[in-house]
Amino acid sequence: MNDPAPSGIPTYRWHLAPDGLATYRQLRAKELRPGGHPVVAQLERPRHKRPPLIAYLYRIDHAKPVRPMTPAKRAALAKANAAQQICPTCHRDAGYRIPTSLGMCVPCAYPDEQCAA
Repeated sequence: MNDPAPSGIPTYRWHLAPDGLATYRQLRAKELRPGGHPVVAQLERPRHKRPPLIAYLYRIDHAKPVRPMTPAKRAALAKANAAQQICPTCHRDAGYRIPTSLGMCVPCAYPDEQCAA
């Protein structure tokens, strides 16, 4: 996997980042975004017999507010979400997002397991 952060950036242990830095999710929780500023540090969470988890950190004071949702973007998202609920096999609205692992709604994927309820 390519590391988008520049080499030689400071690395901190999990939960030990200095004040003033936040992960992308922490910025979003504060309704902020990195705003084009580069990664300034990273958190590393060790795992047993697997590579460590990495979280990139951004400066909070350089973060910008999240852009507001426009009516056109809201409509495009609603259309995209609705399209992911249409089964490509039976062309019905499943009422939930079609699992990509199945590629179709559950009744089409498992027709023999229909309950008589």
